[in-house]
Amino acid sequence: MREVKVRPEKVEKIKDINDKLGRSNLVILTDYQGMTVKQITELRRKLDAHQAEYRVLKNTLTIRALPEDKAPLKEHLTGTTAVLFGFGDVVMPAKALVNFIAEAEKPKIIGGMMDGQFLPEAQIKSLAKLPSREELLAKVVGGMQAPIRGLVNVMQGNLRKLVYALNAVKDKKSQGGE
Repeated sequence: MREVKVRPEKVEKIKDINDKLGRSNLVILTDYQGMTVKQITELRRKLDAHQAEYRVLKNTLTIRALPEDKAPLKEHLTGTTAVLFGFGDVVMPAKALVNFIAEAEKPKIIGGMMDGQFLPEAQIKSLAKLPSREELLAKVVGGMQAPIRGLVNVMQGNLRKLVYALNAVKDKKSQGGE
């Protein structure tokens, strides 16, 4: 078998892609055909706000860079492919992508990977409908605060009754009664 020589600049690109694939919690492949540079730039800006990156990559370099846990993506790397790398919350980049597609009707989702599982387009759209990590944390904190507030109100009620009783005794004694 003939060994393929890879130019040094391509080796660096492969290392960069491999690093991004290794660090990402979420990877989504899209077909960006028909998108303008302006649209790609707009999508990148929206994804930057959610610790995500959108890159147009050569399929051959991406295939060489795929780590073992993301190998199922290999068969989907055909045609004009761009990759979304999500490094933080997995919901927000998916939500930003799906919302962008709803507005621009491009790009087309091919599939993705999360937690070692391949996700078809329908599952990525379902993921985008979930509340973000921050929203879920806010709900948990709100749920935890409700019983504490109730306890505080009960305790304050008892204190209020004690104050009212003491005031009544004071008023009675000031009027000359016992």
